[in-house]
Amino acid sequence: MLLLVSIALAGAAGTLARYGVATLAVRAAPTFPYGTLAVNVLGSFLLGALMRFGVGAADGAGVPSTLRLALTIGFCGGFTTFSTFSADTALLLESGSYGRAALYVAGSVGLSLLAIFLGFSVARMVR
Repeated sequence: MLLLVSIALAGAAGTLARYGVATLAVRAAPTFPYGTLAVNVLGSFLLGALMRFGVGAADGAGVPSTLRLALTIGFCGGFTTFSTFSADTALLLESGSYGRAALYVAGSVGLSLLAIFLGFSVARMVR
């Protein structure tokens, strides 16, 4: 139960951090999605740093699993899921799975865009 509460609280903190960054960015430049760009880049940096410090590793490098999962799944997941997408891609590339990495990137972006437009269409029909 402590694990789930920790992930949920960290996720809420990540979500609020995302809102703060996005709000500041929109004020600075309202005609370009700098907020989303900043959140995606910052989240990817943070998850990468956590992974290299061992916090994101399965063994946790001595970091308690509750804290490890709260930071990676909770905070980073609440802040941006793009960081996880980037980390998964990086791990595939590091392991030499270039074809799988390319398929994952193309599939994730292409299918997500397709799903967005499908969602648009379904919403228009329901209205």
